[in-house]
Amino acid sequence: MTDGRKPKQAATVILLRHAEPHGFEVFLTRRSDEMLFLGGMYCYPGGTVGKEDYTPRAIERCAGLTPKQARKILGAHFSPQEALGLWIAGVRKVFEEVGVLLAVEESGAPLLLDAARADRLAERHMALMNKSISFMQLLEAEKLLCNLASLVYFSHWQTPAQYALRFDTRFFVAVLPEGQAPLPSSYEVAHSVWLAPERAMQLFTRGELPLIFPTFAGLRTLADFDTLESVLKEFHGRV
Repeated sequence: MTDGRKPKQAATVILLRHAEPHGFEVFLTRRSDEMLFLGGMYCYPGGTVGKEDYTPRAIERCAGLTPKQARKILGAHFSPQEALGLWIAGVRKVFEEVGVLLAVEESGAPLLLDAARADRLAERHMALMNKSISFMQLLEAEKLLCNLASLVYFSHWQTPAQYALRFDTRFFVAVLPEGQAPLPSSYEVAHSVWLAPERAMQLFTRGELPLIFPTFAGLRTLADFDTLESVLKEFHGRV
């Protein structure tokens, strides 16, 4: 008998940026009240891994991490391709939900985001949401590669067995690319906010920022760090 409550593989990305005059902030999105899963809660951008995330076509559109390296980080219960698919899904979902593209040029150079390309990406984002193009078609048309080196593995959480809708989620941290800004709202995002981890926890304690435990736990871990660079150094080192 198959388990109808077997969790789906998912990837979530904790976007970080420098704060003024010091420290860093975390990007949180509020899910629409109408959504069946976590409706009304603040969380990080992310979602389910699809089969399209670990096809040969998808893997060819990547830089910064190999399938074998991804499997070494996540464990041998994944195939190398499936392991890399979690990073690819993270890149895809961040672009779908908040319009931030973690990518590099085919040459390996940083993403060149001039006004013309920004306009094109906004149009392609709309087409992606309308399902008239795929994420891989978007990358191919723009001659871009997923920048998997920009995602640092952070943690692993699984929805408890008593829930009908379950996810087995790998969390990553990534720095907001220079020259990009997340969309304030989208098809899944009713509201978004940048907050220092300590401030987010204060608002949660006061009942002003609804969070599920994995989101709070991520904030609590990040609150132990003074700088964005120290976060990346710590979790790169753990890997």
